[in-house]
Amino acid sequence: MPSMMMKSTRVTPAMRRTNVARRNVAVKANVADFADELLKTANHITSPGKGILAMDESNATCGKRLESVGVENTEETRRRYRELLVTTPNLGEHIGGAILFEETLYQSTKDGKPFVDVLNGAGVLPGIKVDKGLRPMCNSNGESWCMGLDGLAERCDEYYKQGARFAKWRSVISIPDGPSRKAMVDCAYGLARYAAICQNSGLVPIVEPEILLDGEHDIDRTFEVASQTWAETFKFLEDQDVLLDRILLKPSMVGPGADCPKRSTADEVADYTLRMLKSRVPPAVPGIMFLSGGLSELDSTLYLNAMNQSPNPWHVSFSYARALQNTVLKTWSGDDAKVAEAQEILFNRTKDNGMAQLGKFDAENTSVNSDGMFVRNYQY
Repeated sequence: MPSMMMKSTRVTPAMRRTNVARRNVAVKANVADFADELLKTANHITSPGKGILAMDESNATCGKRLESVGVENTEETRRRYRELLVTTPNLGEHIGGAILFEETLYQSTKDGKPFVDVLNGAGVLPGIKVDKGLRPMCNSNGESWCMGLDGLAERCDEYYKQGARFAKWRSVISIPDGPSRKAMVDCAYGLARYAAICQNSGLVPIVEPEILLDGEHDIDRTFEVASQTWAETFKFLEDQDVLLDRILLKPSMVGPGADCPKRSTADEVADYTLRMLKSRVPPAVPGIMFLSGGLSELDSTLYLNAMNQSPNPWHVSFSYARALQNTVLKTWSGDDAKVAEAQEILFNRTKDNGMAQLGKFDAENTSVNSDGMFVRNYQY
């Protein structure tokens, strides 16, 4: 009679590693666990009349801006300036989310209240910059690639625990330096991997392949490169199974290079930008949150307003840093007696752009600064 006993199987080291990996996968949350929350986050940020306050400059870049107004770059002065921003009265009226640098995510007011709690109390969702900056690309004509994928999943898990609900990754495309095929593919692939990782950690990813303003190229050349870049980006987003209705985009506006002698009107920039986006971006994407990219405070608002004169398939809004903060920082200049004045300016800048999101900005009734803020090879 044949034996009913089962043969024993030798457990190999490879099998042990596989079992450990399976156990690890079983306890790691995935995008399905966060699907409802991701949608809620994206919808909140893209509420009518709202945009994003970008305050995620690295400590070095923040320091340069502080030093430009005579303020020493220390952790405490950075904290004081960021407290001015997050405690601005009625900030949540026109701001749905604020992108923070890692240091800022863990900072508190002078009274000990975490910035995360201050923002949530104002109806502003905290976000986090997760890339590790740009590095020179080997065998290129001065192009860059973006670091930060190593350890990103673990960092995103910690940021979520700290209260972040969306994330940002900035990669760049340079027209004068290329753009080469390898740089464009690297940009698109990195953004797609980042987006997939973020969604699996409960963070809505902002996808930002910035077409730099540097150069003498005209608006038609920008349109061509932007079209190629976004085509590559969406190909890789699809390859990585990213949920497109749970992401936000942060594109450059389509305009001429900073040194191009032929300038474009707000209507021309709006027309080129919307034609490019409508040919590349699926309507499932909830929001287009433009970067200012060195445009003046006034131009960034005028261009946004022009793009909202007719209905769009997505929420077309702003994710501005310098275009919201430039006059704020100059007014404060380290003097706490000027905090209220600086905060009033910040609120008015958010209101201007909130009205522009609705297509209702009135340039005749604003004190917005029209000085340009373009910086060559700008680094966050």
